[in-house]
Amino acid sequence: MTPWNQAVDTLRTVRDLIRFAVTQFSASQAYFGHGYPGPVEEASYLVLHALGLPHEERALWLDAQLLPAEREAALTPVRRRIEERLPAAYLTHEAWLGPFRFYVDERVIVPRSFIADALNEGLEPWIDDFEALDRVADICTGGGSLAILLALKCPLADVDAVDLSADALAVAAKNVADYGLEAQVHLHQGDLFEGLLPGAYDLIVSNPPYVDATAMAVLPEEYLKEPRMALESGADGLDHVRRLLADAPKFLKSTGLLVVEVGHQRDVLEDAFPHLPLVWLDLPAGDSYVFVLRREDLV
Repeated sequence: MTPWNQAVDTLRTVRDLIRFAVTQFSASQAYFGHGYPGPVEEASYLVLHALGLPHEERALWLDAQLLPAEREAALTPVRRRIEERLPAAYLTHEAWLGPFRFYVDERVIVPRSFIADALNEGLEPWIDDFEALDRVADICTGGGSLAILLALKCPLADVDAVDLSADALAVAAKNVADYGLEAQVHLHQGDLFEGLLPGAYDLIVSNPPYVDATAMAVLPEEYLKEPRMALESGADGLDHVRRLLADAPKFLKSTGLLVVEVGHQRDVLEDAFPHLPLVWLDLPAGDSYVFVLRREDLV
């Protein structure tokens, strides 16, 4: 009998299943980087999601006894998470940025952008009134999460969201519809700025691909389940960022802002562009992930 069958036959409570899942995660050396910091948080999420129980009220359910069918249903995504090395978001078809839920599947990268934190708390020194913005853009929108957050933050602005992948835009369209923002968020298939309006944008944000070739060669298997085109960006990870910096002035208003996430590439970027007055946002994760530039700094 496999450990999984033994677990279904012998474990009884939600607490038992979460404990078992944590043990299996640790034994399998699963990698965590798609929204949950470690095995305890991800095991709890998967088990409670499968049981249809609110995660925020976990303490209420920990000692609840489960039927055999419930135990099997709760352990199935845990087993798939380990055996298939799928990110949890692909198993539950949801990902969260703060309180905001987004549909996710294998057509898009799992949303985890630091720009979400920037929109929540980090741009006020540069933007006094988000409701005064007329038009904003999200480049490399993927499943549309940042475009949706932009629309919610800037309720009077038109939001243009661009991605090269038609599959990703299909997911983005579902998310936009889920939030009822079809009239505000406009999806465009194209390469970076393709389809955007010259000189029209108060704010452009982008979480582009930025994984360098060395890192791509050693990525954990979980990351390789995501679309490769959403991750890799040349030898030093800056191919997309270079194009963003070169072309953004054509599309920003004279007072416009460019906000870009570069992951762990701060040092590489600063070495490549020593003349740029990059301002790094101080976010909960640190001050090395997202930079801001005014249009006047780019030209």
